Amino acid sequence: RDAGGDAVTAVPPAEGERLSKRMAALGLASRREADEWIEAGFVRVDGRIAVLGLRVQPDVRIEIDPRARREQLQRMTVLLHKPIGYVSGQAEDGYAPAAVLVKRENRWSEDTVRGPALGSGVLRGLAPAGRLDIDSTGLLVLTQDGRVARTLIGEDSRAEKEYLVRVRRTQPGSLPAEDMARLQHGLVLDDKPLKPAKVSWANEDQLRFVLREGRKRQ
Repeated sequence: RDAGGDAVTAVPPAEGERLSKRMAALGLASRREADEWIEAGFVRVDGRIAVLGLRVQPDVRIEIDPRARREQLQRMTVLLHKPIGYVSGQAEDGYAPAAVLVKRENRWSEDTVRGPALGSGVLRGLAPAGRLDIDSTGLLVLTQDGRVARTLIGEDSRAEKEYLVRVRRTQPGSLPAEDMARLQHGLVLDDKPLKPAKVSWANEDQLRFVLREGRKRQ
């Protein structure tokens, strides 16, 4: 029942779309955030407090409690230039996660955003939105905000990721045109085709790859 004592009626399970999925599609929150808000009683559907598992029709009115918005605004996103020798996520094989570099002494001197103090509690839940392996260096986005992660690495993301890859030909001569075409479209990873990529020469020993996916080990 909602705060007024009225029963909350859910649409039968076979009908409609899961509320958290609908909220994510509307850009209101990530699916995980939506489930957290629903469980906390922060979401109303057509004026009634929603429950986990609720399915809705596209024309319903979804209202978010301002407390959820305030909580969402406190979620941190960090842009980090990851050096070689750090992993993107959880520590592995003796390598530290890149999140350990998020501390006051490493903060950009011209940063004008005055966020919370960088204590261990504030950084909890900071996860990479995309990956760079141990031997790669470059921009890594660490975020607590599911909306940011969905924009960058969600299934329907259109964000492009650009990589410079140093290469060496194992055969004499230049790279054949058909091989370059295959790099752009035609490769398979873990028995699944990779999406088309933009591949071009950056210089005589580096290729520029522009991807719209970030499959593990790609």
